[in-house]
Amino acid sequence: MKLALPAILLAALLVALSSFDAGGPEPDLTVVQSNDGFTLDPQRMTWQHDIRTGRAIHEMLVTVDPEPGTVRPGVAERWEVAGDGRTWTFRLRADARWSNGDPVTAADFVAGWRRAMVPDTAADYAGFLEEVEGARELSAFRQAQLKAFAALPEGERTEERARALWDEAMAFADRTVGAQAMDERTLRVSLRAPLPYWLSIAAFPVTAPVHRATIARFTSFDAASGRRVEDPAWARPEHLVCNGRYTVTDWRFGRRMRLERNPMHWDRSEGPPACIDLVPIEDANTAVLAFESGAAGWLPDVRADYKADLVAESARWLERNRALYDELRARGADPDAALAELPAPGRGERRDVHVVPNFGTDFFSYNCRPTLAGGAPNPFADAAVRRAFTLAVDRQAIADRIVRIGEPAAATLVPPGTVPGYRSPAGLPFDAERARREMAAAGWGRRGADGVPVRDDGTRFPTVDLLYSTGNPRFRDVSLALAAMWRRELGVDTQLRAMESKQMKPKLREGDFMVARGSWYGDYDDPCTFLDLCRTGDGNNDRGYSCAEFDALLARAAAERDPAARLAVLSDAERMVTERDAAVLPVTHYATVMMYDPARLRGVTRDPSFDQLLSDLRVLPRR
Repeated sequence: MKLALPAILLAALLVALSSFDAGGPEPDLTVVQSNDGFTLDPQRMTWQHDIRTGRAIHEMLVTVDPEPGTVRPGVAERWEVAGDGRTWTFRLRADARWSNGDPVTAADFVAGWRRAMVPDTAADYAGFLEEVEGARELSAFRQAQLKAFAALPEGERTEERARALWDEAMAFADRTVGAQAMDERTLRVSLRAPLPYWLSIAAFPVTAPVHRATIARFTSFDAASGRRVEDPAWARPEHLVCNGRYTVTDWRFGRRMRLERNPMHWDRSEGPPACIDLVPIEDANTAVLAFESGAAGWLPDVRADYKADLVAESARWLERNRALYDELRARGADPDAALAELPAPGRGERRDVHVVPNFGTDFFSYNCRPTLAGGAPNPFADAAVRRAFTLAVDRQAIADRIVRIGEPAAATLVPPGTVPGYRSPAGLPFDAERARREMAAAGWGRRGADGVPVRDDGTRFPTVDLLYSTGNPRFRDVSLALAAMWRRELGVDTQLRAMESKQMKPKLREGDFMVARGSWYGDYDDPCTFLDLCRTGDGNNDRGYSCAEFDALLARAAAERDPAARLAVLSDAERMVTERDAAVLPVTHYATVMMYDPARLRGVTRDPSFDQLLSDLRVLPRR
């Protein structure tokens, strides 16, 4: 695809101005992101691009490895698990340092984990640590404290009393929580039950240590609520003390975040880029133009509306050179090394576009709460209505006509075939007749003069409020397709509501929607990384779905020692949430389209989990 030269120059100028305005030397690598970072606080990170940054600036006990389902040493140089499968002992490396030179200690991990466990922090990924013995009890203890504090007469609610309650909660944690610093370099972790994917959890940013002295300087106690309050300024570049391979040396919001190698990090190898700029460009087409201009070296997620054409050009070039590519791969070359050796692309071809299947699912969430944010009755509180809306969607047509990059249509949350030994349920198919029967069963069997479903008492089905995020034409186009299918098959009207991702997030948490676009990339190699999204009380359960039977199945799986039996229970749980209760509407299982030149950049993962480590990247000299 040929792009207009003035547009390319404009995109290059945009990236150049971002770096010029922020100052500093030219980076070794510029990465274009669709959004700026939301936070540098590891316990509050949620979005995929934040987590990628988090893995660069924070180092956990272990680090994800390119080999699926495996980890490598991080702050912990070695570890062992007791015969019961519940007790883990991690030995921290002696040369682990914070960016200010302080040693990283086991107590720093304990402090970070407790931050995630208590409701004061409101960490979306708090559920990751719930399997640590005593974590749930600490959360409940703290919630009871805050409730009792709120019931006190106003004159008795003081900052001093709130501080004393916090000290009492931490004393409770000392006695109860199974994450204990045995000495400065030994962390012992006791789990409620054996967890097959525990090491993958220990590699996630929510389990990062924190520099206690820094956070203490920004901590106070709220006399109104009793909560421990942290000024988010502690996690700004000028104050942040981190322990990862990189530090954030500058962050001009909306323009650039600069990462530079941390001179205090124990790994002093010179391989990774010394300086990386993360430049946010919300407009999907401009992001591609910035790459085309040479102003950026990696675009991790191509979202332009013409990306299917880019993919076709890449496929055309690879197919022309298929024999040589297969020969190079047979000799042991990795995919990028083989691509770099192929003849240069010709007209209408390219080698810098890459499609990587992901351990992720594009879906829409139904608001399962009894009432909507304004107090009106919520029609989607009825599972029959949710089933009807799911059955009315032809997801294969969306994959073929809108997405057009080979993503498979989805009927489940967990991408089939990605977890060894796991059998995915069938999910709900496209079945318009059954969809109308489900609507009738829910009391919406009649149609008004305009075709909109009505109850026997004349109540019209409300216009569906569908919320989606801006920045990607795909989100708009898929939302329009859903609205058209629901109108055609069910007679329902839909009003689309678009907003930026950062504005959309609190709307999801508050339940201010009927249907909302969502997506999820698995955080570890297990069905629970998707199924926990629907667990009662989970920080990422934007749907407000709550089902005691579903929660009981997750608990039963957690207690099951036999791996095959455990996966069978989880399959039943997924069947419940996708077929019977239809809390989500799966659309496709993701494939990510990236742009980078394999002759210039190596180390980009092709693992479906897409746990990209910036420290694994290598920028090659120009040939």
